Amino acid sequence: METNTCSVESSVTIHDKSFRLFLSEDELQQSIARLGQQLTDDYRDRNPIFVVVLNGAFIFAADLLKCVETPCEVTFVKVASYQATQSTGEVEEILGLEEDLHNRHVVIVEDIVDTGLTMSALLDSVREMRPASVEVATLLLKPKALKRPLSIRYVGNEIENRFVVGFGLDYDGLGRNLRHLYQLSTQ
Repeated sequence: METNTCSVESSVTIHDKSFRLFLSEDELQQSIARLGQQLTDDYRDRNPIFVVVLNGAFIFAADLLKCVETPCEVTFVKVASYQATQSTGEVEEILGLEEDLHNRHVVIVEDIVDTGLTMSALLDSVREMRPASVEVATLLLKPKALKRPLSIRYVGNEIENRFVVGFGLDYDGLGRNLRHLYQLSTQ
């Protein structure tokens, strides 16, 4: 049997900020398995296309798609609206979609939805392509931070409006590789 040699740190420091353990990898994996089963049940024989939002959602998407047990396709889009620990409120599309989404069942895979501004802009862009359906699967949702109403069907964990890093989420470029989710200590 292979042993996991990665340790669980109760706190980490990234740049000038301290973070404390918030959700363990095991807790995150339980949420991901639940979402994978829901997506499998809902999209069986519908050949959905998963649109993964880079950079933050790559770890979540990799684990989620291993739990989806129905034929599907995957593509990536890169958008940005964060600077340091705050959303800028402005969405800048960096790398767009090249796939034809017309009459396709689309699931946007996101690491975290907080203000909802990025997701609203992305949903608007996808809807312009006239898909058969479009839903969002997010690992984390901050309902109290939403600045626009969003209906998100697939939510791994609802969390408070606090800054988090790890499991794909970063603070100024660092922390994405942490196996667990950490919350800013000073909030």
